[in-house]
Amino acid sequence: MNPDQTTLPVLGLMLGDATGIGAEQCARVLADGRLRDAARLLVVGDARLLMQGARDAGVELKTCVYGEPESIDWMRHDIPVIDLANQDPASVKRGTMSPEAGRIAGQTLAAMVDMALAGRIDGITFAPLNKAALHAGGWRFNDEHQLFAHLTGHSGYFGEMNVLDGLWMARVTSHVSLRTALEQITAARIGEALALADATMRGAGFASPRIAVAALNPHGGENGLFGREEIEIIAPAVARAAASGIDCRGPFPADTVFLKAFGGDFDGVVTMYHDQGQIATKLQGFNRGVTVTAGLKTVFTTPAHGTAFDIVGKGCANTGALEQAVRLAARLAASRRRTGHAHVPSFAP
Repeated sequence: MNPDQTTLPVLGLMLGDATGIGAEQCARVLADGRLRDAARLLVVGDARLLMQGARDAGVELKTCVYGEPESIDWMRHDIPVIDLANQDPASVKRGTMSPEAGRIAGQTLAAMVDMALAGRIDGITFAPLNKAALHAGGWRFNDEHQLFAHLTGHSGYFGEMNVLDGLWMARVTSHVSLRTALEQITAARIGEALALADATMRGAGFASPRIAVAALNPHGGENGLFGREEIEIIAPAVARAAASGIDCRGPFPADTVFLKAFGGDFDGVVTMYHDQGQIATKLQGFNRGVTVTAGLKTVFTTPAHGTAFDIVGKGCANTGALEQAVRLAARLAASRRRTGHAHVPSFAP
């Protein structure tokens, strides 16, 4: 390790759900040091799971187990591990949802959050989790983002963002039914989503991010013919956010806004509900997308894809999204270290 690399952020690397492809992905990117220019990676979890991942990936790993992050010798070339010894991979069936794997995944993340809140690590990148397993394992949240808000003691607005090829996507509503999403779309919530997107993107290096806002109804409502949400809720919220200094425009019809965004007209898009953005971005680049939990005290990033149960143990898991997740977490963590704050916005409707 070159001396200047000792200034890189320290990221906790969580191996993901033990029944999925996460351990294989982590082992592969650790084995050849391809991310050493981005961050100092510390594996937190069970060393046995990491070794299983190495066997799946067909790579050799030289590791060194430490009791605490502060004792790590970053001049060494082996992989630092804090071995929680909490997940024997032989105890769960691979390639299927396991409540026990979900329980341990949540337990591991909780330990990492404690480290982050204490300033012992600068952020967390986690390999793919399984939401159903987390819930069945006793972590009664709709998704990991709600879990992280709970673990960090967060109160107030936060949200999930997705990043693909430099384009950032946020949404007003997330992991709820479509019927519930429609009820949650308010001018205040749109304003919060825009403020959060703007603040988070500034933390990633944008001086003044250009943000498009998607409409809710077909063709943007056709001047009220297909619904009045664009006229009565969305457009006024966008205008208010723009007046506050956010470079945002819209609403644009959801079936064309991503053509403009991927064409370079915008740096980010705020959509009204989950699938408006997810379908577009996953079609554009399934193995490159990154998910960010925005608005919390701790940096969290992960691949935007799932646990890929169908290819577990086959040694063919793509690492592109995990690599991008580490690099983005490093950027966000480095920005927080420079500025001394977490880019958590406040918004008054």
